[in-house]
Amino acid sequence: MNWNAKYVACGMVALLLGTAALPSFARKKKAKEVKTAVETPQLPANDRKRFDYFFLEAIRQQNAGNLSAAFELLEHARRINPQAAEVYFYESMYYSKMKQDSIALACMEKSVALNPENQTFSERLAQYYIGTQQFDKAIDAYESIYAHNHENTDALRILLQLYQQGNNYEKMLYTLGRIEKEEGESEQLALSKMRIYEMMGDAKSAYTALKTLSDTHPLDMAYKTMLGNWLMQHDRQKEAYKLFTDVLKEEPDNAYAESSLYDYYNATHQEAEARKMLDRILLGNTTPVDTKLVMIRSFIQDNERNGADSTQVLALFDKMLQVPKPSSDIAAMRAAYMSLKEMPKDTINQAFEKVLEIAPDNVEARLQLVQNLWDDKKYDKVIEMTDQAQAYNPDEMVFYYFGGMAHYLKGDDDKTLDTFRKGVAQVNEKSSPELVSDLYMIMGDILNKKGLEKESYAAYDSCLQWKDDNIPALNNYAYYISLKGENLHKAEQMSYKTIKAEPKNGTYLDTYAWILFMEERYHEAKIYMDQAIANMDSTETSNVVLEHAGDIYAMNGLTDEAMKYWKKSYDGGNKTDAMELKLKYKKYIPEEEAEKMTDMYSTERFGVKKKTIKRKTRR
Repeated sequence: MNWNAKYVACGMVALLLGTAALPSFARKKKAKEVKTAVETPQLPANDRKRFDYFFLEAIRQQNAGNLSAAFELLEHARRINPQAAEVYFYESMYYSKMKQDSIALACMEKSVALNPENQTFSERLAQYYIGTQQFDKAIDAYESIYAHNHENTDALRILLQLYQQGNNYEKMLYTLGRIEKEEGESEQLALSKMRIYEMMGDAKSAYTALKTLSDTHPLDMAYKTMLGNWLMQHDRQKEAYKLFTDVLKEEPDNAYAESSLYDYYNATHQEAEARKMLDRILLGNTTPVDTKLVMIRSFIQDNERNGADSTQVLALFDKMLQVPKPSSDIAAMRAAYMSLKEMPKDTINQAFEKVLEIAPDNVEARLQLVQNLWDDKKYDKVIEMTDQAQAYNPDEMVFYYFGGMAHYLKGDDDKTLDTFRKGVAQVNEKSSPELVSDLYMIMGDILNKKGLEKESYAAYDSCLQWKDDNIPALNNYAYYISLKGENLHKAEQMSYKTIKAEPKNGTYLDTYAWILFMEERYHEAKIYMDQAIANMDSTETSNVVLEHAGDIYAMNGLTDEAMKYWKKSYDGGNKTDAMELKLKYKKYIPEEEAEKMTDMYSTERFGVKKKTIKRKTRR
């Protein structure tokens, strides 16, 4: 059990004050030596030993998770020494856990009263006050903590946030001064001071603080630009303009000053100058990509507000991509903008191809392009893109999936297997279980189709190892096992999972009915076969399902109904020897027996065995 959970102040302060997270006291400098704060009567030696035993045993029981025993031992220790601050401290945690907050607080306050020099006790109490929104008491507690150890500036930073909570700006400035005294001047402290003056409405003092920072660091153009932006916000545009241009004289490629000057031109309605500055920023070789992205995003937002003329945006993107060594991030944003504007699919695809031309290892762009091509059934192009991905992103499983599936839908089982085998060779602990499972499932289907039964079953086993509820795989695996008449119990268990997951799926119901039939549970098989037929329309019902229905009805003594199903299956193209024999003799004939009868007839009539047309699988 983590007894510190309720008292962690980071989340509480950040949530309540909306400012920086509470600093960790683990980082503070070493506290001053602890002195005995309260004179307490010395325990007799025997009582001291007894107290130590019960207290230490309580801690041991707590660490072992025996909390009730630990609490009873603490109570016993408290009765021996009612002035032991550490006992009240630990008991406060138990009461807090039991939601007895008032008792928990009383114990915590008692521990601090008995030993105010113990900073751990004081900090925990202060954090508790914050957690219960007793901010005035929290302020007193942290002021006391700082008074005991002036090197503890973390306590001052929490006080700064607490004073902000109460809009006590004078105390905030006073606290900043104490931090500055302990740590020395810094940019962060100067900016914090400026913000406090802003909150106070004291623009003059805020300007002075920021200008002092700028004057103190004359070679740092960031402060001068920051001062210019402050002036812009306070309608002092001419002064701001001078600062921006001064910065650009010193550093012509200063992106921060360029962006600020662009804002100045927009604010003063100098559209032509603003556009020149925008081009300078976006087309500049030294402008950081992040700055370009921010600027183009801002331009798009303005464009949307002013009528959404996409031709202007696209023209700007085109300029940015015509510079030497264009950025793939810019190209990606261009493609994303085209997608957002729902431009023609071919145009969007060309935009993603441009991204890959610049950065062929860009996974997101390639994946989006492959998805678009897939949606349009452009499988040859999908294969081309995913083959390239295997060179640039060999560990991205999704490209093997799309590439293999494209081969699969084109009817090329060998290339599908080859692609999927390359894919599963890249499997690691971070791979998507769903994706890996599907790869193995399709491999199992193809291997079974090729008559490689052992390899097929191994692929299905791997599939279910990655995702044991892969329903299509469970159905196919169960069906193929049932065709062999072996491991029918295993097949039934797998098939049952599929109809539990999708009770209205006619294909899964047919598989389960067929397995029951193979187990000679004919009455149950008919129940599920009736459900299978009811949940399949005429376009879904395959000849094999109709044959299954006929077989099941025949073994239930319903010959006329069986003949109807067999006839439909036969007329639908299922013209196997086995089917012809069933129709001729009006009874169910197992495939093995039908094959023998066919071979015997062929040998007697022609002197050779006639090749039997075996039933096709339906998956």
